[in-house]
Amino acid sequence: MNIALIFAGGTGQRMNTRSMPKQFLELHGKPIIIYTLEHFENHPQIDGIVVVCIADWIDYFSKLLDKFHITKVSAIVPGGGNGQESIYNGLLKINEQYSEDSIVLIHDGVRPIIDEEIISQNIMSVRKYSSAVTISPATETVVTLGENQCLQTIIDRNQCCIAKAPQSFILKDILCAHEQAKAEGKLNFIDSASLMRDYGFDLHTVVGSSDNIKITTPPDFYIFRALIDSRENMQIMGIR
Repeated sequence: MNIALIFAGGTGQRMNTRSMPKQFLELHGKPIIIYTLEHFENHPQIDGIVVVCIADWIDYFSKLLDKFHITKVSAIVPGGGNGQESIYNGLLKINEQYSEDSIVLIHDGVRPIIDEEIISQNIMSVRKYSSAVTISPATETVVTLGENQCLQTIIDRNQCCIAKAPQSFILKDILCAHEQAKAEGKLNFIDSASLMRDYGFDLHTVVGSSDNIKITTPPDFYIFRALIDSRENMQIMGIR
């Protein structure tokens, strides 16, 4: 089984949206989270979806699923105190519903610019290597800083990539790593790749598009809007 775990537990503080979490902001009448879910809903190899959502917004989110005909969501679970805990809550639910050998694709609800190919590549990579971390090449110079904010090292850009999502694993592996981290009080991993790397798992990568942005700040939303409008215009012109 191939199960998508969608994290939609953020409150959107950097978006300056006091009344609504960022994943529910709309573009052309459709919330960001729905744009994201549609990619997994429409992918023929995705068997189910579990969504981690802010507890107070679960009822609202459930109505969106009905409105936009999202049928593969098998469960909505409340988020935890941080992203790591929220993903763990989702993994526990997946473990209740599906086999421990299932492939889990962990993805941000506010990362809506993905496509069928990158989902397929994640699934193929996990089948072959037991892991898949979506990356895109670094397009600017990467540096490290020393004391007093002085530039210390310039890293060869050709050796650098940006880790994105989906990040995909065998359910029993990612769940085991989470349980180890919880038992050891290591609760602040920035993402699943960091957690899995810390516990000794080899991580295979798949290369995705630089368009695969995470909508965190207002400029990100404007880029998302431009990308969606551009794609729609290309379809109208018969270019795509």
